Amino acid sequence: MLDSLKVTVLAEDSVPYESPLLGQHGVSFWLEAERKGHVRRILVDVGQNPDALLYNINQLQIPLHQTDAIVITHCHYDHTKGLSAILKAIGKRDLPVIAHPSLFRLNFITDPFFRHVGVMQGDEADDLRKAGAELVPAADPLQLMPGLSTTGEVPRVTDFEEVGISLSTVTEDGRVEKDLMKDDLALTARVKGLGAVVVTGCSHAGIINILRHCLKKEERLEGVIGGLHLVEASEDRIEKTVSALGEFSPSLVAAGHCTGFRAQWALYGAFRERFATMGSGTVFCFYGQTEKGDKSE
Repeated sequence: MLDSLKVTVLAEDSVPYESPLLGQHGVSFWLEAERKGHVRRILVDVGQNPDALLYNINQLQIPLHQTDAIVITHCHYDHTKGLSAILKAIGKRDLPVIAHPSLFRLNFITDPFFRHVGVMQGDEADDLRKAGAELVPAADPLQLMPGLSTTGEVPRVTDFEEVGISLSTVTEDGRVEKDLMKDDLALTARVKGLGAVVVTGCSHAGIINILRHCLKKEERLEGVIGGLHLVEASEDRIEKTVSALGEFSPSLVAAGHCTGFRAQWALYGAFRERFATMGSGTVFCFYGQTEKGDKSE
């Protein structure tokens, strides 16, 4: 397990009161995970505006050049646009960029009109390689270090969760079909003495599906951080999601980006002081416990 985990929100749809940082429709996280003196720094998603992201990174004094790996939670432009520019700013060669194998597929909406919403030109596979990436297409869970891993592809088992938006794709033989966002993944961190912390981009797989997939039997859930994509969900789905999430008894539910005000209001009503919104610059720290119950060094 990890001795500690620090999650910094680098980009988000909102900014805290009197913050000098910039907001954008999208999300990006900076994870610093420590275990036995070893620290790994993971960039999770990059939002859609690299200039705004780099501005926040500079203001927050994030050591971007020390990035050990990048994890992309899914294909959408508000999580991937400008990735090649961010890779160039990092300035490393063969930097692991971990994502689902279907990341670069065509992914589009047709209402109010046809529009591709996946990875944009300039951030395709060859562009990323030229900018220094070593692409790691992994559909299964992938361990980044002991205590920190991706969830891999998430099975859909609940009867009330859905992608949250009507999306389509085109198959290799040219057929148009519904896109179920199989590339949607999250990260699971296990912190000594606390339990699991799940960091998610949009939860297109459904946050309850994600938790049931990545948590071990009887494992404690310390926190959920990210977007839950309930912005257009029915009241019934919101109610069932909040109720199911409550069964995990998390110490923290930090929900922003695509969660939506109605769902945030419902989450606050259920979790009160355990609920938090996100915003550019928000920091969440988790310190592991020793066997004696003291905070680990």
